[in-house]
Amino acid sequence: MAVAKYSLSTWAFCRRKLSVSVGDGLLLITVSCKCKGTTLTEWIEKIENCDSVAAIEEIRIAVFGKKGVLAKAFAEMKTAANEEKAGIAKELNEVKAKLNSALNEKKIVLETEALKVAMQAEGIDVSLFSPLSERGATHPVMDTMDRVVEYFSNLNFSVETGPMVEDDFHNFEALNLPKYHPARDMQDTFYFKDETLLRTHTSPVQIRTMMNTKPPIRMIAPGSVFRRDFDITHTPMFHQVEGLLVDEKGKVSFANLKFILEGFLHHMFGDVEVRFRPSFFPFTEPSAEVDISCIFCEGKGCRVCSKTGWLEVLGCGIVDPNVFKAVGYKEVSGYAFGLGIERFAMLIHQIPDLRSLFEGDVRLLEQFR
Repeated sequence: MAVAKYSLSTWAFCRRKLSVSVGDGLLLITVSCKCKGTTLTEWIEKIENCDSVAAIEEIRIAVFGKKGVLAKAFAEMKTAANEEKAGIAKELNEVKAKLNSALNEKKIVLETEALKVAMQAEGIDVSLFSPLSERGATHPVMDTMDRVVEYFSNLNFSVETGPMVEDDFHNFEALNLPKYHPARDMQDTFYFKDETLLRTHTSPVQIRTMMNTKPPIRMIAPGSVFRRDFDITHTPMFHQVEGLLVDEKGKVSFANLKFILEGFLHHMFGDVEVRFRPSFFPFTEPSAEVDISCIFCEGKGCRVCSKTGWLEVLGCGIVDPNVFKAVGYKEVSGYAFGLGIERFAMLIHQIPDLRSLFEGDVRLLEQFR
């Protein structure tokens, strides 16, 4: 071995001969002189014996710090002969890489062990019952929506959905709403600059379903709708469920519609009287408003029913021929109905102000657990 002025056993250069050998896969360097210091294998042993991340950090600073042994060794390499510097630098870099690898591996092991200990100490047994835990509940609007959808699903009505941003054709024109109809006014509908709008009812879903499906059709369309109203009984956003049944001409009558709706209202409100009042909707003819006997005064007359003994709950009718014409249907008949979910929720849960359903007041919502 060539003569060198560096002794890795002391991490310093000295004017002594040194020899290099390989053992246990590690670079071992011995010197002919007896100098005090730490060999590579001893540094590895120190690292392996560390029991904390802090101890690993102390060794890292001692070896790789600005004043560490490696920094000193590289600094003193300038005293070596020029022809020996390359060899010494190579050996130092190999030692540096081995120590760095040993430090990182041990640090990962210690951090993993520390994490396990922390998780065990901070762990919560989620299987334990806690009397302090609070039970959640479905929002009254969604609960009512689920009940309506479940009822009609059991009658083999499919559930259809559609976009909330609609165009004039699907929201108005195809539903036999003329250009001069008040519902098209800016005061009642949210319009966008590109002449699209936020749907004012879920009826466009019926139009899209009929345009993409051949009869027979048996469907409901639940979802959010938007109108420019805000008072004790109106909000800018609310929920509707609209139903549609279409079959061959002569197979669907108002009697079928009446039977379906009476059964539905008895399911939602119990033993109430149901009446159908003649009304007008552009998309049905004949049309009717459906009332139930007041569930608060049992038909005797109170403030809620304005002393009439009746509560209006939904609208319905036989589909107007102009609607079928708009979607290309011929020789068919059908009926349609629509209801406001918030209206049903207010009646079922006796909530006086519709706006309170959307204010997020926990004092109200926690009553429905």
